[in-house]
Amino acid sequence: MSGHSKWASIKHKKAATDAKRGKIFTKIIREITVAARHGRGDVNTNPRLKTAIDRAKQANMPMDNIDRAVKKGTGELEGVSYEEFTIEGYGPGGVAIMVEVMTDNKNRTASDIRNIFSKKNGNVAGAGSVAWLFEKKGYLQVDKASNSEDKVMSIVLDAGAQDMETEEDMYMITTDPKDFEAVKEALRDNKIKIKGAEITMIPKSTVKLTGGNAKQILALVEALEDNDDVQNVYANFDVPDEFLSSES
Repeated sequence: MSGHSKWASIKHKKAATDAKRGKIFTKIIREITVAARHGRGDVNTNPRLKTAIDRAKQANMPMDNIDRAVKKGTGELEGVSYEEFTIEGYGPGGVAIMVEVMTDNKNRTASDIRNIFSKKNGNVAGAGSVAWLFEKKGYLQVDKASNSEDKVMSIVLDAGAQDMETEEDMYMITTDPKDFEAVKEALRDNKIKIKGAEITMIPKSTVKLTGGNAKQILALVEALEDNDDVQNVYANFDVPDEFLSSES
């Protein structure tokens, strides 16, 4: 899990800047719109929409923006039709990468992603080439400073969580996707603030990198995430904590 959680911590720091926050808003709005289109606009019957709206609130997105995105998805307001697909590939050092895309122009975006891989020392692979290296999981972050490990672990395990790890200043909690909402609600019921919550892809194993390869994989993943049509990037790299601190 370390490859994902470490990159998640980098993304959290980047989200503090206004420019990055603007990009995050764009990606969340697209997710809300598509979730509402596929599963209707009721969060009580649409778990994907509920998760997207919770993420929007965590990012301090105004409710007006959230409401408009939902209405565009349900057809109450005119909106763009987005197509979802995944591009798989490899980065420096043999790191496996999955790129989740949401776009109104599949050919353009696929070409853009291929160019990024090529320019950043990676290569695109066929469908299914790396997907088997990842598992879909619920993933939550809880602030370590405000909560005891024993308390948080007891709450989440009783609610159905599979695992909890401590890394830097956060507790990293993983769940089966079907137990994600139950664990999230258990934390909220116990007045424990959730710093991040998402359904994500966790690598089954990681590739340890240092030096030039570590710098190159960070550059590749960052370039992919900076593309407006990319919703999520998953990679199974593992680089030293001190290197991440110096790079972030």
